[in-house]
Amino acid sequence: MTDDRETELPLSYNQEFLCLFDQGNDAGPFGPRYNIVHASRVYGGIDVETLRLALDDLVVRHEVLRTTVVRDGEVKRQRIHAPSSPTLIVRDLADPGAESRDVAAERFVIDIDASGHSVTTLPHLHAYLGRFDDQEAVLALVVHHTATDGWSMQVLMRDLAVCYARRRGHEVAQEPASQYREFTTWQAENLADEFADEAREYWQDKLDGAGVLAVPTDHPRSAGLPKNTAIHRFLIPAEVGAAAVELSRAQRSSPFMVLLAAFNVLMRELTGAEDAVVPVITSGRPHDEFNDTVGPIFNFVPFRTDLSGATTFREVLAATRATCIEAYSYEIPFLQIAEQAPALMGPVMQDTAAAVAIQVVQFPTVLDREKVGDLEYTEIRRRLVSQPSGEDIPDGALFTLDIDPAGEFVGRLGFNTNIYDEATMVDLVARFERVLRRAVTEPDAPL
Repeated sequence: MTDDRETELPLSYNQEFLCLFDQGNDAGPFGPRYNIVHASRVYGGIDVETLRLALDDLVVRHEVLRTTVVRDGEVKRQRIHAPSSPTLIVRDLADPGAESRDVAAERFVIDIDASGHSVTTLPHLHAYLGRFDDQEAVLALVVHHTATDGWSMQVLMRDLAVCYARRRGHEVAQEPASQYREFTTWQAENLADEFADEAREYWQDKLDGAGVLAVPTDHPRSAGLPKNTAIHRFLIPAEVGAAAVELSRAQRSSPFMVLLAAFNVLMRELTGAEDAVVPVITSGRPHDEFNDTVGPIFNFVPFRTDLSGATTFREVLAATRATCIEAYSYEIPFLQIAEQAPALMGPVMQDTAAAVAIQVVQFPTVLDREKVGDLEYTEIRRRLVSQPSGEDIPDGALFTLDIDPAGEFVGRLGFNTNIYDEATMVDLVARFERVLRRAVTEPDAPL
């Protein structure tokens, strides 16, 4: 690791957004538990020293893992530092006994979820290896969310597998990595062209008079209760998932559109609003050239759907489909969208209300029983153990659904415990499951 250069570059819009709330010193909502954890089961004998070298290679390969935001008064820039070695913690996992190794692996990852990693520590990458025996282990990567997103974590695990295999002498192809600085440059250029002007006009018109749906909280923020992010996990059965996929095909939609339509129905039930303005977390990757780029590229987009004329779920789906096509066609960074609609976030800034956002995970680089060199990797996706403390959510709640290849929808609802009770969140999930099941089995029934 001989690269000792330090480079300063302009911020991306996501970095600008994070700077509005965070001072880069673990204060504010994006503190030491604002992390993303990604884990795989690994089969085959892992050489720990080779793994350390492969982690070093990963830090060299992806500049964003060693990038900080420099604040000089009003001027803020991203600084790329020289590579350094990430931490690797190795643990021997006890025989799970009555529990399966699947559950033991998940509990190992939950412990990591609840840990904190300062945004000021470089590199932003941390690794944990839990070994059941010489041939089976759990490998978990943790990166602060200001340096990555869910899509990027898939890329990091894949690249680490390749780096490890190459260190072991295997001839495994690896293309040069595209850097986050390239995305930042592209974003700045793209937002200065005619399309961006058209997109800003679209959002100004689309969000005129709109406000993100505010879901009542159990406790006011002003009560000053201790803030934590708990995670309720759940599973939507394969038969419901299969019916959702089949309905999406029949309606020339996607599974995401079906799930968002069901979420719109749920939000109408909760709030009584016919004007559904739902915050959606998107990948933020508009072109294939950034599919292998690691960095905080995700976006936060308000999807506005008029439900006033919809009397059946099929009609809700049609309206939601139109909303999705428009929103993706005109997607620009959230900061740019918010500038066109100053009142957008007003409803969720109240003392007794918050936003419930949704994201549907459809990543292209999943490692599923894939052998790379000496080792076989299987991503841990079917996580079902709820936890009182996990990866932080800045405010409100986040509803996540992972479309598993087996047909099940693996879900998690993360929520701030200072404003929401667990029982309320469990009930929210149960209501969503009922809405979705009825929607995909009886799409023409009256709502």
